[in-house]
Amino acid sequence: MELNLNKTTTATNTDVMRIQVVTTEKSKFRVIENSVAEKKFDFFLKRTFDIAIASILIILFAPILIAVALIIKITSKGPILYSNERVGLGGINFKCHKFRSMVNDQAKKKADHKRHVEEAQKGILHKDKNDSRITWIGKIIRKTSIDELPQLFNVLFGDMSIVGPRPLVPFMLTPYPEFKQIRCLVRPGITGLWQIRDREHNTSAEFMIEHDTEYIENYSFLLDMKILVETPLVVLSGKGAY
Repeated sequence: MELNLNKTTTATNTDVMRIQVVTTEKSKFRVIENSVAEKKFDFFLKRTFDIAIASILIILFAPILIAVALIIKITSKGPILYSNERVGLGGINFKCHKFRSMVNDQAKKKADHKRHVEEAQKGILHKDKNDSRITWIGKIIRKTSIDELPQLFNVLFGDMSIVGPRPLVPFMLTPYPEFKQIRCLVRPGITGLWQIRDREHNTSAEFMIEHDTEYIENYSFLLDMKILVETPLVVLSGKGAY
């Protein structure tokens, strides 16, 4: 009887220990959520910086913005801007603005459009250097990242930040619900840690998990400055921009 009792007690104690481990262990999301919550003042400074820098850059780049807008309008039918839904802060979708780099009537380029739809169902963004839908001016502004300059207005509106995770279309995050939770703790950015490290792999959220998680968990103003300093070199290299 004593032996059986001891066995029962041991088993019970083990079960209790397991329950305690489960209940006391914080998920990765909770750890990062707490880290972000503790940096309220840092993110206030970040927002102030965003407004100031976006305003200055819009003024400085005004001639380029106007010139590109006119070229797009004159050389192809359709709107100047391409605006589609991206996942933002708190999981709220917003309209992300870019200069239109493709033909407006994508039905005319059925093969590439079909591949885009098929890959979207798998959470993959269809990107092809020789995509038949891209216009001649579209190739230039994509290569130089000029197509993303209208996102400076997204920064002013509060949808985006200068630095942060890449703003992704909803279907790219569908296969990664936990990663989506983490990304939605901060505003997406025009540039970010992933962009300066692994910009060539830009068709799936899978390649961004490590970099984006590291950025959000270890956010600091100095990290943003480091990313901003390195961004021009990445843009000039043209890697992953097509």
